[in-house]
Amino acid sequence: MARVSTPPASVSARFLMPRFWPTWLMFGVLRSIILLPWRWQMRIGRLMGRLALQLAKQRRHIAEVNLALCFPEQTPPQRAALLKAHFESLGCGIIETALCWWGNEKTLRGITRINGLEHLEAAQARGKGVILLSAHFTTLELGGRLLALHAPFHVLYRQHKNPLFETVMRRSRERRFDKAIARDDMRGLLASLKNGMPVWYAPDQNHGGSQSVFAPFFGVQASTLGTPSRIAKLSGAAVVPFYPCRLADGSGYQLTLYPALEDFPSDDPVQDATRLNALLEAVIREMPEQYLWVHRRFKTRPEGEAYPYA
Repeated sequence: MARVSTPPASVSARFLMPRFWPTWLMFGVLRSIILLPWRWQMRIGRLMGRLALQLAKQRRHIAEVNLALCFPEQTPPQRAALLKAHFESLGCGIIETALCWWGNEKTLRGITRINGLEHLEAAQARGKGVILLSAHFTTLELGGRLLALHAPFHVLYRQHKNPLFETVMRRSRERRFDKAIARDDMRGLLASLKNGMPVWYAPDQNHGGSQSVFAPFFGVQASTLGTPSRIAKLSGAAVVPFYPCRLADGSGYQLTLYPALEDFPSDDPVQDATRLNALLEAVIREMPEQYLWVHRRFKTRPEGEAYPYA
């Protein structure tokens, strides 16, 4: 007698299990918040960030170490003020993630300014794809959604450990950006570039390993991915820096695209990494509270240097 297999539970049924209820509750709260006027949303986000500053002690410590390493010229009170502003920005980033997934397009267009779109168009005209070089700012998710209102592109992403969160995030990205490429899918990335599609990529975190080199970042040696150089060399794609900014006057967001990098890549991966770090550092100094300081940016150290986050 043939064995009859039991069909697997549907994805939707699996996500109704009790362990996913807190995630559903979070989604419900966030979807309710983004029905409010945008300025109210940001006020709630800042309040959430202040609460996180008190509760997320480990992340607070990581940010404190990063700020001390990167801004040694600041006094302790100045860095404390920057730390508070950063956590407020993190709270706003949570709200902005919900805006990215479920926000109204007309409303988002009304609070967005964009500079330099012509640089992306000129780079695309070369016909070899474009690496949209970005970084981990607290506006990360929403920045991509806002740019997608003006130009199509694909995105690289890192899979989330929570499968429900991952499913919602992936579906949102595929809906907004046409295609979401797993971070380790180099073949998929190169295929998109070969087809002339811009690909959003943020390589600024510490991944260590053989794909990284040490290069200065705020005067500190930081393990820096050499992947942008390798991708540009393999594909011939232009590299166009792109950074989103939450405007200080509370009027919305500024998206800035820069001209494609000239003479990139070079034959020296350390030189290339140093160049990209210097570019990112200059942008961060204009809005330091909006960079993701709660990441262990300096966890991989050159031989003989101590781990800074103990």
